[in-house]
Amino acid sequence: MTGQIIIKKLTNATEMLPNYLLIKQLSPQLTEDQYTTLLGEMVPNNYFQAAAYEGDNCVAVSGYWICTKLYSGKYIEIDNFVVDHHHRGKNVGKLLLDWMLEEGRKNGCKTAMLDAYVENFRAHHFYYREGFIARGFHYLKAL
Repeated sequence: MTGQIIIKKLTNATEMLPNYLLIKQLSPQLTEDQYTTLLGEMVPNNYFQAAAYEGDNCVAVSGYWICTKLYSGKYIEIDNFVVDHHHRGKNVGKLLLDWMLEEGRKNGCKTAMLDAYVENFRAHHFYYREGFIARGFHYLKAL
């Protein structure tokens, strides 16, 4: 059983760096040096993390931005949402997602958006259950 979960907004790289091992559960190819470098580029561009703590232990984390696009208006972009594998199925993901959706509302967002890896069927099920729809395809091309 999971103890009390507290969600905190992280606003700087120093607060975010300890979450590397959690992020690595979702992105195993990401090195700690890459994580540090990327945070250095992302944080100045309004990147934040929401982190779920059980006591002093971070058990779930997600990055996010507040952005605006022509087709959606103001939105919250949820990024790299990961719950520690020992805490999955214990409502921690829902608590973190609910916090993030409320953060979007507080910031005047009309929509929440995210990407989920094609092969991550557990995530697909979770997001569908939480009312998200698959609206399109996210394409990328290495440069």
